[in-house]
Amino acid sequence: MLNLLRRGAPGFEPQTELAGWAPPPDAIWLDFLNPTREEELAVEAALGLELPTPEEMAKIEPSSRLYQESGATFMTATLLARAEAGPTGVPVTFVLAKGLLITLRYDDLRAFSVFAARAPGQGVASGASALFGLLDAVIERLAAILEETGENVESASAAIFRRPKGQQFEALLTDLARAQSVTSLIRGSLVSLARLFSFAALAPEIIADRDCAAHLKSLQRDGQSLTEHAGFHTSQITFLLDAALGLINIEQNGIIKFFSVAAVIFMPPTLVASIYGMNFHHMPELDWRLGYPMALSIMAGSIIAPLLWFRRRGWF
Repeated sequence: MLNLLRRGAPGFEPQTELAGWAPPPDAIWLDFLNPTREEELAVEAALGLELPTPEEMAKIEPSSRLYQESGATFMTATLLARAEAGPTGVPVTFVLAKGLLITLRYDDLRAFSVFAARAPGQGVASGASALFGLLDAVIERLAAILEETGENVESASAAIFRRPKGQQFEALLTDLARAQSVTSLIRGSLVSLARLFSFAALAPEIIADRDCAAHLKSLQRDGQSLTEHAGFHTSQITFLLDAALGLINIEQNGIIKFFSVAAVIFMPPTLVASIYGMNFHHMPELDWRLGYPMALSIMAGSIIAPLLWFRRRGWF
């Protein structure tokens, strides 16, 4: 799908007629979403560019993601998609060429929809300003996801340290694992955006515009602060995972200690019962009137003595 945003227009215009297609003079943004080969060829012929393929976008080498060609600046970054259900990182290419912003993506991203809706009210007048407005929306989206993840981590922290004794840890560990996965994806996205910001400073459209250069520095600061915040969340999640595993080990040790104490307590009575349960004819206590009370007393004493000793040592 090829959508076009004109200067001052209320929203995207789908481009369906591609025969002899050319961008109108007031166009500022061309957005490809799951483009067909026909759409790519029409834009390439109109602008004299060669757009990257999905395979080229997925490469991680800087030379494949950040380059200038035919007077255009190509920048690819990894953005977060489907954050609500199964988040994943997807490559998105931004191209500045002939006063236009061209975006190439193969997944629906909320930041693009948000910016497309508010771009007319922001007075976006050029491809460079559209790029930075879109990157603002991307950073805001990452910040919102990171904030939501932080709230989930705080909830998990409270649940771990205030949970009733004996409650299972499976759900908490699953929540922490998901938070770690999302945070890791966010950090990876921010790293790729930081590289994009550095390379964007070389674009002729940005060098010639002081406002865009200042906006770029603001984006770099925002990206750096979010990277540090994501690092804090990572260390916090690691601590909580270690704490949860430590509590699990403590509970397991308590269970093992209980059964160990029970085994030691009942071992002497079992020994006494085993001796007097033997079917020998010549056992003195068998004909003794006090033999039965004596055996019970020995069993009771062999139970009480270990209990008192364990309690004195603080083991039970």
